[in-house]
Amino acid sequence: MPFWAYVLQSESTGKVYIGHTSDLERRFREHNDSSMGRHRYTRKQEGPWRLVYSEEHSSRVEAMKREKALKSGQGRQWIYEHILASQLNRQSPPQKD
Repeated sequence: MPFWAYVLQSESTGKVYIGHTSDLERRFREHNDSSMGRHRYTRKQEGPWRLVYSEEHSSRVEAMKREKALKSGQGRQWIYEHILASQLNRQSPPQKD
C-alpha cells in the first residue's frame, strides 16, 4: 500500500498545509469538505484547498519522515522556491519588451 506526503495551498489565503496519508484522494476531499466540521484538520484556515505537490512512499514511516522534513525551515523554503514559485511563473503573463 502506498503512502503519500503532500502539500496543499489555500486558494483564498495562499497558506500552505503539509501532511501525509495512505489515501490521497480521500484526504484531499476531507480537507475541502465543510461537513467535516471540527474534525477537519484545516478548519482554522480558509479553503478551498488545492493539491500543489505530492510524493509517493512505500511505507508510512517514510511518508512521515518526508512530511517532517517538508515542515522544517529548509523544507518550507524548498516548497516555496521549487513548487510555489514555479507555479507563479507559469501563471504570470509574458513580459513585453
